[in-house]
Order: sequence, then C-alpha cells, then structure tokens
Amino acid sequence: MVKIEKYQRAPLVLAIATASTLTPSAWAQVEMDDVPAPQGQQIEEVMVQGRLRDSAEMLVTERLEEEVVTDVLGSEMIGRVGDSTVAAALRRVSGLSLVSDKFVYVRGLGERYSSTTMNGATVPSPDLTRNVIPLDIFPTSVVDSLAVQKSYSADKAATFGGGNVDIRTRGIPESLTYSLEFGTGMNSETDGDVLSYRGGGDDDFGTDDGTRELASEIDWYLERFQGRLGVADIRDTLQKDGVEYHSPQEAFSAAQKLNREIALYLNRDVAIEEDSSAPDADIKGSVGNRFYIGDNLEVGFLAGGSYKNKWHEEERVKRSFGAPDQQFDTQDKSTHSVDLSGNLNLGVRYGDDHEISSTSLYLRNTDDETAIRDYFNENRQLADGRGFREYSIKYEERDLFVNQVKGSHVVGAQTREMTPGGMLDWVPEDLAFDWFYSEATAATDIPNEVSVNADTTTDESGAVVSSAVSIGTNTSGFRFTELEDTVKDYGWTAALPLQFSSSTLELSGGFARTEKGRTYKETEFRLGALDVDSVDSLNGSLDQVLSDQNITDPNNNFVFDRAGANNQSYIAATLTDAAFGKFDWTLNETWRVSAGARWEDYSQVALDWNPYGYTFDDPQVTMDRQELEAATFSEDAVYPALALTYMDNLWAETFQLRFGASKTAVRPDLREITDAIYIDPITDEQIKGNPNARPSEITNFDLRAEWFFDNGDNLTLSTYYKGILDPIEFFELGSSDTNVAREIINAESGEIIGVEIEGLKTMGFLGETMDSFFVQGNITLQESELVAGTEADAPTNAVREMTGASDYVVNMLVGFDSPDGYHAATLGYNVFGERLYLAGRNGSPDAFEQPFHSLDLTYSWYPTQELTIKAKMQNLLDEPVEIERESVIVYEEQPGSSFALSAQYKF
Repeated sequence: MVKIEKYQRAPLVLAIATASTLTPSAWAQVEMDDVPAPQGQQIEEVMVQGRLRDSAEMLVTERLEEEVVTDVLGSEMIGRVGDSTVAAALRRVSGLSLVSDKFVYVRGLGERYSSTTMNGATVPSPDLTRNVIPLDIFPTSVVDSLAVQKSYSADKAATFGGGNVDIRTRGIPESLTYSLEFGTGMNSETDGDVLSYRGGGDDDFGTDDGTRELASEIDWYLERFQGRLGVADIRDTLQKDGVEYHSPQEAFSAAQKLNREIALYLNRDVAIEEDSSAPDADIKGSVGNRFYIGDNLEVGFLAGGSYKNKWHEEERVKRSFGAPDQQFDTQDKSTHSVDLSGNLNLGVRYGDDHEISSTSLYLRNTDDETAIRDYFNENRQLADGRGFREYSIKYEERDLFVNQVKGSHVVGAQTREMTPGGMLDWVPEDLAFDWFYSEATAATDIPNEVSVNADTTTDESGAVVSSAVSIGTNTSGFRFTELEDTVKDYGWTAALPLQFSSSTLELSGGFARTEKGRTYKETEFRLGALDVDSVDSLNGSLDQVLSDQNITDPNNNFVFDRAGANNQSYIAATLTDAAFGKFDWTLNETWRVSAGARWEDYSQVALDWNPYGYTFDDPQVTMDRQELEAATFSEDAVYPALALTYMDNLWAETFQLRFGASKTAVRPDLREITDAIYIDPITDEQIKGNPNARPSEITNFDLRAEWFFDNGDNLTLSTYYKGILDPIEFFELGSSDTNVAREIINAESGEIIGVEIEGLKTMGFLGETMDSFFVQGNITLQESELVAGTEADAPTNAVREMTGASDYVVNMLVGFDSPDGYHAATLGYNVFGERLYLAGRNGSPDAFEQPFHSLDLTYSWYPTQELTIKAKMQNLLDEPVEIERESVIVYEEQPGSSFALSAQYKF
C-alpha cells in the first residue's frame, strides 16, 4: 500500500528513531567514523545501535502512518526503563495511569473504558469480577510493542472508551537468535521474616498439588444432602430416607456426629507462622531462527519462557472516617508470587505476497497470601481494651492460554505469475486480504481460601496482648472459587489500494465475530463452635484449635455448614457480530481523510447459578420467564468514525495535524448485570450488581498536532473531549461503619476534557558534555464532570468528578548514554493527580486517592555486544499509597522500594 513511503521521510524517520531509542550519542558515532573507540569494540557498538534504530524506526513510521491518534511503546524502551509487566510499562504513555498495579486508566476513564487485545484479537480475563484484563499478568519479556489507540476507527470493536491497548507479541527473527537472562532482587518492606503456612509441594511452580482442593468426600456429601450440610438438614434427609431412631435426640445426635465428621475433610492445616524468605529469582530465555528454502519460501520460529519467584510484605492501615483514632484496621500481609510464561511463534512466508503465522502463549500468575488483621469497630473501640483479629490465607492461581493464527495475502505480480491461465486477472491489482482466528481460555482457581476470626485484648496503643479464636458459627470460613472464561474471535479484512496522479485511495472492509463464555463458581463453608468445654482449646495455633480432637469432642459444640444465599455463582455469555467499511484518501501528500462505520449486533446473558440446586423448587438456574428475559440484553447499532489529517512542514521538517470524531459504546461487565452481592477481590468491598444497568454511549473528539525535527526532537500537543450518556459508575451503598459497600448504576451523564503535551529533546545544545543526555516526557491536564442523576442513592454531591479521573498525569524520563556505548542510565518520574476513589452519600465526604510520586532508576552496562548487566531501583522515594476523606487518611499502604539486578546474554 502506498502511504507514508511516498512522503520521502526516510532521513527524518531515521533521526527520530535514533532519539526515540534513547541513544542520541550513538547517532553521532555512526555519522563520525573518525571518533576513536575502545579497541575491538567500534564495530560492535555500531551493530548494537543499528539494531536499536531499526526497531525504533518501524515504531515511528507506524505512528506517522496511523490515520488515528496512536501512541506506540517498543520493547527497547520498556527494557531500558526496566518495567517487568505490561501494566507498569504503560504508565509511560501520555494520559495513562495505573490502578491497583493491574488496570490502566486511559485519559482518566476507569478500567471498563479501556479495552485490551493481543495481536489485534480479543482475549479473556482471569479477573474474578471484571471483563477487563489485569495487565500485570503479561510479562514484558513476551512483548514486541504496545500500541495505545486513543481515537476510534471503524476497524476496531465499538466498545471503545478511553482507548484500546494492543499487546503485540514478539515475532519471527530475521536470523538465528538466542538469549538467556538471570536476575535477582528484593523489596525494602520484605525484611527476611514473612508470614507463611504449610502449603503444597508444587507451590514453587505456582500450582497446587491437590493439597488445597475440595475433598471429593465433601462433594459426595453435598450431592447426598442436596447442598445442605447443617445438622437439621442432615437429620431430615436421613429420616426421609428411612433411617429410624428411637428418639428425636438420638436422631439429632447422629446428624451432629456426621456433620462434624464431614468437617474433618476440610484442609485445616493452616497454622500461620513466621518463615524466612529468599531473594527474588528471575530467569528468562528464548531461541529463534529463520530458514530460507529456495528463492521464495521462508519459515521460522521463536520459542521463549520465563520464571519468576518473589516474596513481598505489605502493611496496610484502614481508618473509619467518623472515629479514626478509635476505629481502625491494621493488616500485615506476606505474598509469595510465582510467574510463569511460555510462548511459541511459527511463521511461513512465500515471496512478498503471502505470510501465515501462529502464536501460542501460556501465562501463569500465582499469589499466595498470608495475613493477620487486627481491627476495632463500632462494637469494640480502642478504648475498650478489646478488639478483633482475622487470620487469612488465599492461594490464587491465574492462567491464560492463547492460540492465534493469522494470514496476510496480496494479489501481486508474483501471485499472478504463479496462477495458471490468468485466473486472477479479474482481481484488482494489489488487493490485500488479511484474516485471523484466535481461541483463548483464562482461568482463576482459589482453593481453600481460609479466614479465622479471633478476639483480642489490647493495650492502650492497640497492640495485641493476647488472642483466642472466637466462639460462634462464623468462627472460620473455607471458600473455594473457580472461574473459567473462554473467547473465540475470528474475522477478515480486505483492502484495495488505488493510485491516482495526485492522490491515493484505499477502500477496506471486513467482518469479525467474538464469542465469549464465562462460568464463576463459589462455594463457602463455615465451621465454628457455639461453646467449648474449655476456653483453653481456643488458644494455640489454628491447626490445634481446628484439630480433629477439638471438632469431634462431644463437649465442644462445633457446627459445620455451607454458607451463602446460593447467588454468588453465575454463568454468562456474549456474542458479537460485526462488519465495517471505510475509505482512506490522501490528496497531494497534504490532506488525508479516513472515514467509516462499524455495525455491531451484540447479545449478552448473565444468570445467577446455584450449583447445589437439586429440585424444581430450588433449580440451578431460574426457570422464571420474566427473570430470564431480564437477564438478557441485546442491541444492534452503527458506530461511525472520521479522521482528518493535514501534513506540512510548519515550524518543523514534518508537521501533522489530526482531527478525529466518533461514536462508541461501553457495556457493563458480566457480573454487574446480576443482582448478586459479591466481594471485590481488589478492594475487599461489597459490590451490588444491577440487572438494569445499561450500556453507555460515548461521543469522542480528538485534535493532535505533531512536530518532528530532523535532529530527532519532537513535540506533540493534543486535546480531547468525551461526552458520555448513561455512564456506568460505582456509588456508595448504605452499610455499617466497618464495611464499605458500593453499587453499580447508570449516572445521568459525564464528560471529560483534557490536554496532552509530550516530546523528546536531546541536550546537545547545552554543550558537548550534555550531548549524551536527553529528556523525554508527557503531561496530561484534564477536567471531568459526572451528573449523578435520579438512580443514585442520596449522593453527597449530585455533580462531581468521574471515578479514577486525575486532574493531571506526569511522566518524565532523563536519560544518559555514554559516548563509548558501554553505559546507559534512565531516571523516570511518574505522578498522577488526586483522583476520586469513592463517592460519598448522605453528606459523607468523597474519598480521594492521593498523588503517588514514583521515581525509578535503571542503569545498564554493555561490556560486550552480547552481554548486558542491568540494575534497577523502583519507588526510590518510598511513597505510601493513601486515600483521604476530608483530611482524614482512611487508607494507607506502604509498597516499599524495589531493587533488582540482572544479567542477559543475547546473540
């Protein structure tokens, strides 16, 4: 296709690429052959920097070619700054901020407004309560580049709010390449002694060996007693089945004995103890090659894998807004994380016209959390000298497996020559046809999540003097959670380029279909003692308190049952058929117009699921016609998009002015349209769904001016506006002072307007000494407004900011490259402005997450062309995460500073 190649920008692109790879001094080295270099290294330096320029040149060219506003982050930049996950890397893009270390907010809009694809295809989410993908599961080692499209085009899915993040994985290398990297590190909050418990034998591989899984015997009893394991339920079922007893007391005693015996099948080996932690361990490797068969055929592969094992400690404090000195919550948590990844890419290419490639990717991310939480609430305050304690363990394994295949075909001269009888003479010249097929499965497994409640006596400062496991039916909870998300995504695109005397025109269109299914199963049991023969039996470690001897002792009144109201689990599915058409017209290499429209037919269903429903009166899924109709949603709509670009040399060698306008939609997450109340795994807050939640309609406008200078400097100014009808927002629900609850509703309207400034400046103009330094950064300034509307429950502010929208976001980099090419360093600074975390109700103030200033330093040493030694330090300012309500810090967390050292050999 004839696009930017005609604009004769090759020298400019090369200069920009050089600066964008953060190696300004290397450009001078390539130009000045007479500059002396260390013996035996001059050629190697040029080869290294040439490789960096090649990779960056493609990214710059792509940005120039895109008809819509798009930012591209390459693997070289990611590696240079030292980010280990896609989520962390995206903080460097203008207008993007990171929430909970997992979700990316684009232009101040929440994670639901940011869609994610992998190589252009939809992938499922292993997150328990969201459709969006937590981007911390993607290691940067599998990434070739990240493309953030901020204005909509008709070839993308219409669920487009703030932007789309496309994760492009590494492709087939041009020749033999292999690499091996070892690393280690630590966090300042992890002092060597961590909280732990006896787990399974495969924990170092991030998977449970069966130790934590629900015992098959309990499954059998659940079926036997139709999901009801209480003493009275067991007694009634036994009597109904014909078992005879001499007296009601005998029947009750027999059922009570069996009830306790069933409880013994739970894994209660959950004693929390201190253990020693090892330094972080990190290993990555890859190998690939391309083979040439004859004159036209090329085949290749790339295989890689990574493994990371680390410990992290965290201290968290929550305070009640009304009585922060008397009602507060402190938690010490230790997390053992294991990350695994494996990828295999295969490719075949015939001439210049045909290419087929496949990508297989497996990711595993496992967090094993152990925590002790001490708290005071409205029932027991600090002054009472008595408080509460909760012991908890949570083993969460998230897996993502993706298989993709795609092809690109052009009816060019070579294809026509090899086709007999001129069969393709009727096909327009250079007609291009692209297709893709993707299948992916995401799963989350949380077996035997345990919480045990205790009572404490405390001193005047709140320190625990003594503790004992609580009396009551809710003494301990054992939860088993399973999620599986599957996505099938496929489609095709055809494009016809046409060349005229003073213009070029490309006509394109295509079809896509996305099928998604989700099952979420949650099973929870409660085990506790209504009274005990001796209070001493409630002291000691958890495995002793919950021992077989204590539970079966007839003098201890232990009771066991399945908890919940049978509406925590759900099943859901979506189906989207889409077709689009657009044209892309360039006139006199000065004006470019791209316009199109996308039609989408969308259907969705989400149903409460009771896995333990065994009767007509208590079914697994409702049979009520009205409830079934209320659980479904469908819409059929057209989404237009327009992009206009003006190209000139205003004030710079290359100038581009872009304008974009479009209409898009954002739909509620699957679980949000059920009426279940669930616990958000990120915030630990109760969330109430809303079957009446509606999609939001978004009107988008963008204007961007870009200046590219021939010395590599560049400057970009952007402004944008988004108007949202029926925005989907969280509002606070009425709850106790101890628990915070939120609900999903459609507000009346919302809007966001902002300005982005970004650029790169080499510092050589300050003198020869500064020639090795550069500054790169971006600043986003924005305002947002949300009108709550009539559906909100007594909001304190009827008009307020949008949740998660910061007034400003700043990303800055200062880099250094030594003249000899042996050393490089990057100092990165990132901060977001105050952003709304929770909107208050009934006069309670709103809660705001406070600015977080992050300062990161990365240093790289290149002793040879193949070897890289890298040191990185993150969060050097040791900033805390804070949430504030009217000058009261209601949440505080200390993430600590991280330090890492790695060595990579790459050929």
